[in-house]
Amino acid sequence: MIRALYTAATGMEAQQLNMDVTANNLANVSTTGFKKSRVDFQDLLYQTVRTAGSSQAQGVVVPTGIQVGLGTRLGATQKIFTQGDYKETDNPLDVMIEGDGFFQVMLPNGETAYTRDGAFKRDANGKIVNSDGYAIQPEMTIPSDAKDVTIGEDGTISVTLAGQTGSQELGQLQLVKFVNPAGLSSLGGNLYAQTESSGDPITGTPGEDGLGSLTQGVIEMSNVQVVDEMVNMIEAQRAYEVNSKSIQAADDMLSVANQLRR
Repeated sequence: MIRALYTAATGMEAQQLNMDVTANNLANVSTTGFKKSRVDFQDLLYQTVRTAGSSQAQGVVVPTGIQVGLGTRLGATQKIFTQGDYKETDNPLDVMIEGDGFFQVMLPNGETAYTRDGAFKRDANGKIVNSDGYAIQPEMTIPSDAKDVTIGEDGTISVTLAGQTGSQELGQLQLVKFVNPAGLSSLGGNLYAQTESSGDPITGTPGEDGLGSLTQGVIEMSNVQVVDEMVNMIEAQRAYEVNSKSIQAADDMLSVANQLRR
């Protein structure tokens, strides 16, 4: 059987996965804090017909060998944590991280998740939560009679209460960073979870120790560039077509062999 049939089939499967990742990037072009993914491929094992450096005769060494590749496979899908575009909202609880870092939120099971989505709200008890109601960590509660909320670049949250002229400090937001943020596990809902590959979270004050500073009234949009994804989509489509042509060519060769007459 001609190897090209199976080799080209792996190429078609790889481009299907490539298209899946590209489609997900495009679907999240307007998702707050979304980070695009990139597909990394690897070549498969090689069938060695003749080993390079083997002896052909006494004193004669083969300069190059003969190896036939057997296709490709998906090596990894990697998150690209470049800065997304800015969007002003004038909402006092919208916060953007300008630089490296993640916000921390508490999941219902007691575990901590991490996010770049700074579109925060207040729940019925005044706690600052994300869009799914998960409380930000460290937990902050805004009094019901607070008129103005100010979030500084260093994460300090201050409020002005009704009937008072001075501001009152509630606390300070903390950010975390990871040695390998690409190793985080995506949970959906703009959330990430720590893994062994990401390393342990390093907690710090915004604007210090390599962490980004905070900007109030602004949110970070997706870092997906539509033009780049459209180009990737065209490349994937053309590569899929070329691999299908390889299968057709191999099938035609087999057909010719089957029709040989003695």
